[in-house]
Amino acid sequence: MKLDHTSFIDGYIESTRVLIEQKGREIDLRKGYKQSDGSMLTPYQQARRYAGYLPYNQVPRWIIVCNFQGFQIHDMNRPNDEPEVLKLADLEKEFHRLQFLVDTGSEHIKKEMVISLQAGELVGVLYDTLLKQYKDHNDPETLKSLNKLCVRLVFCLYAEDAGIFGNRSMFHDYLQGHEREARQALINLFKILDTKSEDRDPYLDDDLLAFPYVNGGLFADENIVIPRLDETIVDLILRKASEDFGWSAISPTIFGAVFESTLNPETRRSGGMHYTSIENIHKLIDPLFLDGLKAEFAEIEAVTVERTRKARLEPFSASWRG
Repeated sequence: MKLDHTSFIDGYIESTRVLIEQKGREIDLRKGYKQSDGSMLTPYQQARRYAGYLPYNQVPRWIIVCNFQGFQIHDMNRPNDEPEVLKLADLEKEFHRLQFLVDTGSEHIKKEMVISLQAGELVGVLYDTLLKQYKDHNDPETLKSLNKLCVRLVFCLYAEDAGIFGNRSMFHDYLQGHEREARQALINLFKILDTKSEDRDPYLDDDLLAFPYVNGGLFADENIVIPRLDETIVDLILRKASEDFGWSAISPTIFGAVFESTLNPETRRSGGMHYTSIENIHKLIDPLFLDGLKAEFAEIEAVTVERTRKARLEPFSASWRG
C-alpha cells in the first residue's frame, strides 16, 4: 500500500486492522535506524508513523514487526506497553497467539469501534457549531482557540464519565447551573482546573471549588478565545455530548485517529489539533488521581499488623470500586 512517493506499508489486513512491518534478518527490532528525513526510528515507530497516514476507519488495532527471527506484537489499545514477543522457531506450537490476524468476531472491539466513531462524529458537530460563533472563521488564532477548546471539552466530558472528577455528572451539573452565562462559566472552570487547591480563592462558589486540580498544562493557556455559547451549543454539550453519550467506553487509539480526522489537514497544521497519545493522557491523569491512589495503597501495604492492614484495605478497595 503506497502512502507517498517514498514510504510503503509492507502489509495490512483490513478485516482485522493489522499493520505489518517486515524487516531483514539482520535488523534489530529494538534499535532505531535513520530514515529518509533524518529521523531515527525503530521499526515499530516507523510503523506507527505509517499508521498516521491511514484513514481513521483503517487505523490498526495491532502492529506486528518481524525480522524473520521473531515477531513483536503491539496491541494499539496499549501502544506504549512492551510488545509480546513470539519467536519464529516457536510458531508451530504457539500459532494460536496470532489468532487476532483472522478473528473478526470480537464484540468488544466492534463496540469500541462503533462508540469511537460516534464520538468523532459528535466532536465534528461540536466543532462546526462552535466555529460559527467566532467572528473570523479563517484566522489562525481562532482555529488555535477552537482546537484547544474542543480538547478541553472532550477531556471534561470523559473525566466526568470515567469518575475522574469524582461525581459522574459533575461537569454537566456545573454547566447546567450556569446555562445563561455558559461562556463565563467555562472560563472560570478552566482557570480553576489549572489552579492548585492551596492557591484558590476560598470564597469562590462551592461548585467550582469541588473540581480537582488538573496537572499537565492542559488548562494553562488562559488566552484562548471562547465565543458566545448560545442555546444550541449549550444544549449540544449538555444533552447530546453529556447526557446521551458514554465517553469512558471509547478506545483512545481509535478515537484519537477519529479526533484528528474530524478536522481537515490544513486546520490541523494551523490550529495545532493533534491526537493525545495514551502516554500523554497518563501524564495528565496519573497526577490527578492515580499517583495518589498508588501512594495510599503502598502505605497500606507497608502496615505490618495484618488486622490493621486488612481493616484499611477494605474501605480503600470499596472506594475504588465505587
